[in-house]
Order: sequence, then structure tokens, then C-alpha cells
Amino acid sequence: MTPQDHVHQDTERVLVVEDDMSARVGLEQLIRSWGYRAESAVDGEDALQKVTTFQPDVIVTDLVMPRLDGLALLRALKARGDDITTVILTAQGTIETAVEAMKDGAYDYLTKPVDVQRLKILLEKIVERHGTLREVQVLRRQLRERGAFGPMIGRSPSMRKIYAVIEAAGPTSASVLISGESGTGKELVAQSVHQLSPRAAFPFVALNCAAIPETLLESEIFGHEKGAFTGATERRQGCFELADRGTLFLDEIAEMTPVTQAKLLRVLQERRFRRLGGRQEQSVDVRVIAATNQDPKEAVRQGRLREDLYYRLNVFSMTLPPLRDRKDDIPLLVQAFLREFNERHGRAVAAVTPEAQRLLEDHSWPGNVRELRNVIERACILAGGEFIGREHLSPEVLKPELRPTASSSDVVALAPGVTVDEAEQRLILLTLEHTRNNKTRAAEILGISLKTLHNKLKKFREEQAS
Repeated sequence: MTPQDHVHQDTERVLVVEDDMSARVGLEQLIRSWGYRAESAVDGEDALQKVTTFQPDVIVTDLVMPRLDGLALLRALKARGDDITTVILTAQGTIETAVEAMKDGAYDYLTKPVDVQRLKILLEKIVERHGTLREVQVLRRQLRERGAFGPMIGRSPSMRKIYAVIEAAGPTSASVLISGESGTGKELVAQSVHQLSPRAAFPFVALNCAAIPETLLESEIFGHEKGAFTGATERRQGCFELADRGTLFLDEIAEMTPVTQAKLLRVLQERRFRRLGGRQEQSVDVRVIAATNQDPKEAVRQGRLREDLYYRLNVFSMTLPPLRDRKDDIPLLVQAFLREFNERHGRAVAAVTPEAQRLLEDHSWPGNVRELRNVIERACILAGGEFIGREHLSPEVLKPELRPTASSSDVVALAPGVTVDEAEQRLILLTLEHTRNNKTRAAEILGISLKTLHNKLKKFREEQAS
């Protein structure tokens, strides 16, 4: 149970409905001992009155009672519009009726005599569910009022679909696979899933697999023992240990070597791992959210992502839309970034001019939301007054995107006899020239990771040297 649960239990009210006095008193006292506020009612009629005065969050009710039984109580609550989570207590002979009650909206049922531990776990799950539902209500209100869903901004249909998947995935412990171009906000989505989960009070640990050299990636993920390799001067915890009971976000998962992917799959399946150089296995409880800027199915086809790992991660999946496909969200994003950077840099920029807004909406945004954020931060710093004008925007936004034509000197010349490797090399060098050797931006335009770009440039240099 998380620290949040204890906070919720202070306010969670549980109403016990039971006609047998000893069972009623015993359950009420037991539930109070777990930290909940509890009251009891002798039957369904009494319970309906207590609902008005006590306003319970949860009802634990016997199924067979005089006057108004458990099933009739459930239907009466439904007819009145009372949305209260209900648990049915049933004897062996009435399990079919309890199942019928679940079809009518009961959360779950327990057979009598009540298994105390099962009831406790069930109430904890209900508390977690209520917490998540409250979070979702807050996020939906935020979306209506400000066009934001947690840290994400946008009201476009494509973003609303993403929010719906986050709502569905959040309360579970299922793995999630997020795909999308660089700069679309994959880590923000992972953070939102984490915040809507029962793990929200525990760590969220993020690791970019493309930013870590292959020789160190396993150590970063699994940790190592002292002396495991040259330079391992002390024991070090890996990401799995640091994220225990929380969420581990692995960005650019397809940049992992097949060997590391196989080890990751084993941890996901068995929930156990061993540090590098270690002999003893350790248990771990971690939810893994993975991301890639490639099409996952294409990465599987090319052998960059193990098929078995793909299916293990792909319980919930979502593909984030590029900014060029949701330009209606640009004004909302601009306003949110202005609020952030006004506060950070001590500015008082109110808006962008109509001309600047048109330029922002005409740009194709190869770097997506991250690029827009950088452009607005720069413009916010440069603007001396209340408005961002054309003169404050970066050169990339002012100039048309590189679109080679037959007359362009920048065109990638292709002809029969040119190999795929040669064409790739020409395209990479042309893109670097276009970005004035800005490798990060070049990688974004090419749709590859920075690590992949460095590897390809290294290969070009080695081929030229040989």
C-alpha cells in the first residue's frame, strides 16, 4: 500500500450493511482498525437513509437481508444516481445472484465467512481506484478549461486519443510502448501514465538508451558489483533497483543491443535480475514504459527490436502525432510556453503578433514540440515588449524548409549504379550542411537518434581512411 493510500483512508467512508448484529459490529470495527471511517446499517432501507447522512465512498453489503436486500439496494442506489462503489457479501448458495449484482454495477463480491485479508486488499484497490478517478476528473477539467492534460498540451482529436489511452493504461501495471518522432513528448506521456497509477508515490526513473555507450548501458540498467569491469570501483545500483515499486522509462529502446534486450525481457517476465558481476538474483517490482522514435513494427522487421520483447512491451501502445499534423494546437502551446518563460526569465510577453503566428503555423517543425519550445524561449528572451514579432523568431522558422528541386544545387543526385550506402551518406552530409553541422537537429530531420548519426559518421570516416 502506498503512502497516498493512508492519506485517502483518512477521508474514505465505508458503510457496512448487515442484518446479523455480531457480523455487522465485527466488520465495522475491523474496517475502522484499518484507518477508514466506518458506520453500519441493519438492512437496505436503513442503508439508503445512512447514504444521505454519512455519504459513504464504499458500501460493503450482505446480499440476503429482510425488507430491502443487497441487490435491491444496489438497484435503488443506481436509480437515485448515487455513484458508490459496492462490494457484495454472499453465501455459497447465492453466488449466481452476486454475479448478477456485478452486472448491475457492483465492484466485486466476497463469499462468507469473509476472508479478512481479501477484504482488506479489496478496499485498498478501491482506494487506489478512487484516487485515480479523482486524478482523471482533475485532468479532464484541466483539458476543458486550459487545453492541457497534465503536462501535455493540446485539444486536437489526435491528442484526445492519446489522453484516452493514458487514462486506460494509468491505473494498471501493464507495460506501455510509445512511438513517435523526436520531440513529440514521449517522456511526458510516460510521466502522465505514472502519475495516474498506484505507483505515483514511488520513483519515476528515465533512461535514454541512445545517450549511453553500449559498453555502459547494461550497467546503467542492472547495476554492477565492485570489480565487475575495469573502472567499477564500487557497487552501483542500476535503474531497476532505483525504480523499485515505481516506473522505469526506457527511451529509444531499439538502440539497445539484442543481448541487452534479451536480458531486459527476462527481467520483465521473471521480475528478477542480477547486477553485472553479481551472483545473487534480486526480486524487483517495476513497471516498464518504453519508447522509440522508429516505427516499432519496422524496427522488429529490421532486427533492431526483438519480436518477443516488442510483444511483451506492447500491452498498451500509442503513436504520438508530429506537430505538423496538429497545428491547431500551436496557439495553446505558445501560450503555455510564454507563461513558463515569462516566469523563468522575468519577461512580460503577452502574445505573438499575427505575422509571427502565421510563420509559426507555416513551419513544418521537424523537431516537433521540443523545437517550438526552444523557438519560443529564444523569442521570449529577445522580445523587449509585450509581443513576439517576426524579428524575434529563429532563422529556421523564417526560411522555407529545405525542399530540393531539379534546379537546386543541394539536390541529392541519384542515378543507376549509386548504392544505398552512398545515397544515405549524401543525404546525411547534405542535412548536416543545411543545419550548419548541428548534429542534434540533423538527427531530428533525418528521423534517427543522435547516437545512430554519430555511428554513421564514424563509419564514413573509417571508410575514407581505409
